[in-house]
Amino acid sequence: MSGFSSICLYGGASGAVPPSHLETARRLGQLCAERGLMVVFGGGRVGMMGALADGALEAGGEVIGIIPKHLEDVEVGHQGVTRLEVVDSMHVRKMRMFELSDAFCSLPGGLGTLDETFEIMTWRQLGLHDKPVFALDLEGYWAPLRSLLDHQATAGYVRPQHRDILQFVPNPEALMAALEAAEPGEVQGDKERF
Repeated sequence: MSGFSSICLYGGASGAVPPSHLETARRLGQLCAERGLMVVFGGGRVGMMGALADGALEAGGEVIGIIPKHLEDVEVGHQGVTRLEVVDSMHVRKMRMFELSDAFCSLPGGLGTLDETFEIMTWRQLGLHDKPVFALDLEGYWAPLRSLLDHQATAGYVRPQHRDILQFVPNPEALMAALEAAEPGEVQGDKERF
């Protein structure tokens, strides 16, 4: 798949979400496994995280979970994954997920998912990586974020090339197609980062 062997999937740990979202997360995990993409995720067994991990595992995929000690009980660490790494902090978790991944995609989620999404976008803006970053805009979930980024660009706070760091895809199949077409390359905003 275009030289990508792994993908980091961010997503919510809440179980109180639409069943269609959980089913889509499971399907995404299956598609990753079928295409030989190792799934890197936050290590939880519940919510979107658990559904995508289960889908990948059911399809015979490799799944690496990274979870901080203080969240292992709250997010219920997934003991069935290929490897579950328990780390000391959120900072270590995010860096480890970055190190293991060739691309990133945010599924619907809450504040933690937003934190992870904005950090990986910012790292790209700053020239720290050139890996593609996607948002799975399931049922229009990320439409307000898209509007916010457009607003920031219109107001002059985000350069147009940085606005486009986050690529929106409507479903798992579109994400797979986007990955097929994507290639790591020159970091966007290399000369004009701010």
